[in-house]
Amino acid sequence: MGVTALPLASRATQKGTLMALRSREARISSISIARLALLVCLAFPWVPPGQSLSSPGGRQDDTHFSQYGAFSVTPLAVDEIRGLNAPLKQYLQEIPSSAEDITAKERYLFAYFLGNGKDGLHLAFSDDGLSWKELSNYKARIVPQVGNDKLMRDPFILQGQDGLFHMVWTVSWREKGIGYASSADLINWSEQKYLPVMEHEPQARNCWAPEIVYDDEKNQYLVFWATTIPGRFPETDGQNRKGPGDPGLDHRIYYVTSKDMKSFSETRLFFDQGFNIIDATIVRDGARYLMFLKDETNQPFTPQKNIRWTQSDHAEGPYKPVSRPITGNYWCEGPTALKIGGSWVVYFDRYRENRYGAVISQDLDEWKDISAQVSFPPNARHGTAFRVSKEILAKLLELK
Repeated sequence: MGVTALPLASRATQKGTLMALRSREARISSISIARLALLVCLAFPWVPPGQSLSSPGGRQDDTHFSQYGAFSVTPLAVDEIRGLNAPLKQYLQEIPSSAEDITAKERYLFAYFLGNGKDGLHLAFSDDGLSWKELSNYKARIVPQVGNDKLMRDPFILQGQDGLFHMVWTVSWREKGIGYASSADLINWSEQKYLPVMEHEPQARNCWAPEIVYDDEKNQYLVFWATTIPGRFPETDGQNRKGPGDPGLDHRIYYVTSKDMKSFSETRLFFDQGFNIIDATIVRDGARYLMFLKDETNQPFTPQKNIRWTQSDHAEGPYKPVSRPITGNYWCEGPTALKIGGSWVVYFDRYRENRYGAVISQDLDEWKDISAQVSFPPNARHGTAFRVSKEILAKLLELK
């Protein structure tokens, strides 16, 4: 069917496989090598354009270049070696039970804001994903400098393929752009930039809660946010009007793409399933992408104000119909997700109660509310949970 194998010794695959092998000098028969090579090649195919009905445009599975790809290929190789009773068998170590075991040298950070976002970025850290402690000496390391209102709300941070931490944030309640800055260590930040992502839309009312996800398939970043354009979606237009002259709010998710976070594509509609949506966040889960979002449906319709999720095989979609609400009988927003010990933990801002909450699930179907078990810094608002190395955290803790 025109399938060409990718090289066995990609860097990530090689690194992951070596985690299960104690000796580099152990020898294995040429037959075993051939079988192992075939195993990996079949697991990670490259399909040239025009040679597959299911993938007419071609397909390259880059999963093996990632941490999860390395984790996936290791047990396959180990099982093959065991089955062959090859000399390498004696050097096998215990196979990690989860991707979290591979990243055991990492810790969790939470980026958030206080009040209206005037005083800049705040950080908290956690060893278990439940108890979050403020990095009190981090205050004022980066304060908002772009946009007319100069706010730093809804901060989102992603460590990119280049090793840099890329941050985007809401600069204003009503402006048509977002803020951007980068850092190698979360301490020293680049010059802030205003990205005018909706300036081309005369009627656009806002740009809220921007986030970033890396598209491994196309080797590019997706930057996405929520915007209301009055009249664009008439079936659900005019929600939460404040008076006769107020067009109301009816958000959809828009996005741009970038290879380097320096130049960006034109803005396009990203996600629309016929309802008012804000605060989308996307995380990679193996070969799929999970999107958690807030259903912002409001008067004159039945208010929702809950968190739902959906998934896609591709970062740019299409995404499946959203799930039922995974949160309880309270208003919440700003979901952010971590996979910890095989379970998904989704944190969110229970903003009417001025507190943070969380739900947990092993299968993304049955969810348990664990809001009573999590603790965050007082008055923390809409933030992002993400992993960092122990070395990064150590430097942050040393700040005076």
